[in-house]
Amino acid sequence: MIDNLPLTSLRHRALTIEGYSRGAVQSYWRIPELKLGFELGGSPWSFMGTQTFFVSHTHLDHLAALPVYVARRRMMKMAPPVIYLPNQVVDNVHRMLRAWQRLDRGRMHCELVGVEPGEMIELSREHRVRVISTRHTVPSVGYIVYDLRKKLKPEYHGLSGDRIRDLRLSGTEVTREVLSPLVCFTGDTAPAGLDDHEDVFESQILITEMTFFRPEHRREKVHKFGHMHLDDFVERAERFHNELIILSHLSTRTAAAAARRALQRHLPDHLYRRVRLWA
Repeated sequence: MIDNLPLTSLRHRALTIEGYSRGAVQSYWRIPELKLGFELGGSPWSFMGTQTFFVSHTHLDHLAALPVYVARRRMMKMAPPVIYLPNQVVDNVHRMLRAWQRLDRGRMHCELVGVEPGEMIELSREHRVRVISTRHTVPSVGYIVYDLRKKLKPEYHGLSGDRIRDLRLSGTEVTREVLSPLVCFTGDTAPAGLDDHEDVFESQILITEMTFFRPEHRREKVHKFGHMHLDDFVERAERFHNELIILSHLSTRTAAAAARRALQRHLPDHLYRRVRLWA
């Protein structure tokens, strides 16, 4: 396998989170078991086999590698990928790909799917993806991946297996669909991108941003430009019920070691134990 870009990997329960994220540099993520990725600011060679990507917004450090990714899949005779992204940007991204097609003289085959907050996307028989609103300086969305399970309706609890089978064979729907938030990916966002959606705090895994952490980074300015500050996490410490919280997109003006020390110093222990700084 060609190793062409930096990559960190972390295993949590049955899922593997792979990727890299640094503000103004590049962001790209993949969860192989779910057969999906988030963002295309870079395109590691190993990500090429993942056909479905969800993009939060169109800043270059989150989308610049789209033509590379699409062209590589065509070169390797793979099926055209499916890219979900905010509905407002689809036409301009099409134009960008057409321009690259003229420059590269190779066809840019892919399916661009515009999405709006509130939409539910069927990823597979076991998983659904909900689009959520976020706050950034350009049109942006986040995504929550849900685990889909069918459970027996309460009114049929206590019945024998034979009775439940007979009801099912007679055409009675004895089960209901239950969605459990599995992975939330916010992309770049001000705090409203978290606060407006309770399932962000309930997802088993939360991948979000913490671009700034120093006291001199004024929060009103950080929020104006659609980002999060360490203090935003301190204020919401009791709301996070996630098993794993990945904080990413650290500003290039700050050192990862200093950010890790600040996390340990300011976050309460019960939250700090579940946090991983992705830098």
